[in-house]
Amino acid sequence: MSSELTNFNRRKMLKTLTAGAALTLAVPSLSQAKSGSKTSTIELPRIPLRTTPEMLASNEAFWVKIAKFYDKAKGIVNLEHGYWGKMARPVQDTFIEKTEMVNTQLSYYARKNYKMDDKLNTKKVAEALGVTVEEVVLTRNATEAVHNLIRQYKDLGANQTVLYSDIDYPSFKETMKWLAESRKVKPVHVILPPQANQQQILDLYIEAFDKNPNLKLMLLTHVSNQHGLTLPVAKISEAAKQRGIDVICDCAQSWGLLDFKITDLNVDWAAFNLHKWIGSPVGVGALYMKKGSLEKVLPYPGESDPGNTKISTRVHTATVNFAAILTLPAAIDFHQAIGGANKEARLRYLRSLWVSEAEKMPHIEVLGGLDKESSTGMGAFRLAGKTTLKDAKNLQQRLEKEFGVFTVVRVGLASGSCIRITPQVFVSSDEVGKLVAAMKKLV
Repeated sequence: MSSELTNFNRRKMLKTLTAGAALTLAVPSLSQAKSGSKTSTIELPRIPLRTTPEMLASNEAFWVKIAKFYDKAKGIVNLEHGYWGKMARPVQDTFIEKTEMVNTQLSYYARKNYKMDDKLNTKKVAEALGVTVEEVVLTRNATEAVHNLIRQYKDLGANQTVLYSDIDYPSFKETMKWLAESRKVKPVHVILPPQANQQQILDLYIEAFDKNPNLKLMLLTHVSNQHGLTLPVAKISEAAKQRGIDVICDCAQSWGLLDFKITDLNVDWAAFNLHKWIGSPVGVGALYMKKGSLEKVLPYPGESDPGNTKISTRVHTATVNFAAILTLPAAIDFHQAIGGANKEARLRYLRSLWVSEAEKMPHIEVLGGLDKESSTGMGAFRLAGKTTLKDAKNLQQRLEKEFGVFTVVRVGLASGSCIRITPQVFVSSDEVGKLVAAMKKLV
């Protein structure tokens, strides 16, 4: 049994899309999927020849058709898609199919066939990231992978230093503090501006490197979960490597939100979620460890790897959601069929619709990147001067109850709490317009 079976052929889909033709997929509705009735068909929209992702981003007719592949909740404008991503209907159908198979076959499948399918799915992820299968292991999420890297990092000596920043995921900051305390080393906390560009960010990290010559390990976030700020990871990593500093890169929010290969980042270790912007079922992540980098990270307790050659020994997920992992090929295929660059451009465009208006409002403070390279489709704002957690909670409640716009409070930034805005590709410009209308009334 192979996890390569999906509801559509990726190569055919990609070839058809780039040729500017339409492709029809059999996509049952939820009720049809449950009842087994005949499926309906919808088409992936045509991409006109010589259309750039930036040109496609504002083509509402195209994205309305993309939205037909997703089941959307009614009664609320949901602009909080950073928690986890919605599965497209073909992916959801595959997940249901795989769940039924696993529930029928049980241990007979898991003990006889799953190991081979896991290898195939890991290979699929590795190819999408642009690395070899020996450098990737599947996890339940990026959090698990980053925690393992921090806890199992062994190359710390006396009087050395570890570094993290205010934009890092709160749980990871606490784990870095634990690492410093347990290994009796010095923690350094870098504070980034609430709005910043690439050069400002790079300068602050290099300043921290120069002030802390004993720095040995740093946590580096590719895209901040609080406000979507994108760091110049490759340049920071290059400066770190020149000083003998090891880098753990948190890519929990970035893969699929941005279109990139892991080799673009110039890091040895990185952690990913596939259930956010790639669109897999919840509970699937990945850990990347560059070939030759395993010796600095101990195997998970109870695992053994004397030769430092098996990335699989750096995690121990035990029993997993087999069906979720078997659905990975369908999720990656659908993501690639739309196109990573197209998705990135669309999400950036949706952010620009509200940010361009919000920046004209004196009562609104927009957070995140000041230039394209420092921003993504994810963004954040708060009322000017209202930086406490209570302020952010009140603002979130107003947006939801008075205006029907759902958002989420984010904490951890040194400058204070904020409201994160994260549209998805099936969100329309009209829905973003409702956020803008609400913001104008928040005086």
